Amino acid sequence: MDSTASTALPDLWDRLIGTQPDPDLWVVLATMVAALAVVIPHTLWRISRNAITIAHEGGHGLVALLTGRTLTGIRLHSDTSGLTVSRGKPYGIGMILTAAAGYTAPPLLGLGGAALLAAGHITLLLWLATALLVTMLVMIRNAYGALTVILTGGAFLLVSWLAGPQVQAAFAYAVVWFLLLGGVRPAFELQTKRARGGAGDSDADQLSRLTHVPAGLWLFLFHAVSLCSLMGGGRWLLER
Repeated sequence: MDSTASTALPDLWDRLIGTQPDPDLWVVLATMVAALAVVIPHTLWRISRNAITIAHEGGHGLVALLTGRTLTGIRLHSDTSGLTVSRGKPYGIGMILTAAAGYTAPPLLGLGGAALLAAGHITLLLWLATALLVTMLVMIRNAYGALTVILTGGAFLLVSWLAGPQVQAAFAYAVVWFLLLGGVRPAFELQTKRARGGAGDSDADQLSRLTHVPAGLWLFLFHAVSLCSLMGGGRWLLER
């Protein structure tokens, strides 16, 4: 038993920090098309957007912790909205960074994932994503949110443990493409809502009240981050 454990642990560590071969170009292109197929059609986007909401609210929560705020809970709702609650000063750099982290989190996670894939760290990407989802689950405060995170984390866990290298690679590329492409759409949706007089308490409007900078400039920042992440991450994924 001890011999098996002593052999398995180093093998597991080597697999985690080691590199895996890049998939064929057709796999990279196919996963990009698959990501577009669940981002562009409105019917599918209403479902797939739940995953973007997980990243959005997870971004708020992570930055709240990193800036010294106390994270009290995260809620994810069936209409793909979410709420992250943290305690601390209602002003200052910590609050500003926490508010700004939502719309920027999905594309930046996609950019980070693209960097890992470009370096060949497919397994590491899958395990890091699983660890983040498990950590987030601890802070979920409603049943729908818990179910959403469990299903998403379960998919990562199953692929990480049971799937072969080719399936893992295809799954990892699909996830990163989805974050990059899906991270662009929410900012445009927010822009449309604000143009119609809605979303008065959006992240951009909260940031405007915190910084006295027009909400439109914060919206421009969300667009800039998502589009630059898509261009940079897409280039890394497509470079062979």
